[in-house]
Amino acid sequence: MIKKQLIMEKALELFAKQGFESTSVQQITDQCGISKGAFYLSFKSKDELIITLIDHFMMEITSDIDHIVKNSNNDQLLYDFYYATYHYFYKHLDFAKMFMKEQTQTFNKEFMLKMRHYDKLHEKTILTMIERLYGEEVKYTKYDLIYCIKGFMKMYGELFLFKSVPVDFYLLAESLVEKTNILAKHMTVSFISEEHKKLVDLGMHEAVTKEQIIEMIDQKVEEMEESVEKESLILLKEQLLVTTPSLAIIKGLLENIRNHPHCKWIAYLLRDFYKSNT
Repeated sequence: MIKKQLIMEKALELFAKQGFESTSVQQITDQCGISKGAFYLSFKSKDELIITLIDHFMMEITSDIDHIVKNSNNDQLLYDFYYATYHYFYKHLDFAKMFMKEQTQTFNKEFMLKMRHYDKLHEKTILTMIERLYGEEVKYTKYDLIYCIKGFMKMYGELFLFKSVPVDFYLLAESLVEKTNILAKHMTVSFISEEHKKLVDLGMHEAVTKEQIIEMIDQKVEEMEESVEKESLILLKEQLLVTTPSLAIIKGLLENIRNHPHCKWIAYLLRDFYKSNT
C-alpha cells in the first residue's frame, strides 16, 4: 500500500475512536509503523491530513452522485439520488459523525472554504437533476426546490448520524421522492430568484483548467501502483493533449477509473470538462 494511503486509513481509524483533537501525530505514526519524518514527507501537519481526508470523502460522494444524476433513468433518478447519498454516509458513519462535528466546531478558514466549495458543487448536481426531471414545470421555483432537497437530506440524516435510530433506507428514499415530487408539482411561490442565486454563488464556480487536470493526473500516476486505473489515467492525459480527442475512448477510460476511490475526482472533473467543451 502507498504510504500516504496507509497514513490516511490508520489515521481515520484513530480519529473514529478518539476524535481529531485527541489523536496525536505520534499515535498515527505508531499505528502505521513509520517515523514522524516519514509522516511529514506526506503531510505538513495533522490539519493538512484532516483536510486531505475530508477532500477524499467529499470528492468520492460528489463524483458518485454526479454520475448517478447523469446516468440513472428518470423514473429511478430521484430515488437513486436519495438512497445513494444516505447509504454512502451510513457506510462511512464514523467519518460522517466526525465530519459533522468538525463543521460545527472548526474556525479553520481552509476547511470552511472547502465545505462551501463542495456545497456549491452539490447544489449544481441537484439543479441538473431538478431540470432534467421537471423541466419548465419548475422554471420559477427550482432554486427553492434545491434548498428544500438539501433540508430534507440534512434533517433526515440526523436520525442515524446523531440519534442512532434504525433506518430503512429504501423506505426513506421512497418517502423523500414522494415529498419532493409534491413540492415540485405544487409549489407556486418562489423566494429565491435566479438573480438572487447568482449573487449568493458569486465567485464560487471557478472552472478547473485542462492544465490543472493534467497536473492532478500526473500526481495520481506517480502515487499509484501498476493497474488498469493507472494505465487509463495515462491514456486520458494523452486525450487531453491531442487536438481532436475521441469521446468514445474517453467514455470507456472514465468507466475504468470512476469506481477507484483515488480516481473518482478526476473522472468527475473530466466529465464536467468535456461537457463544457463539446
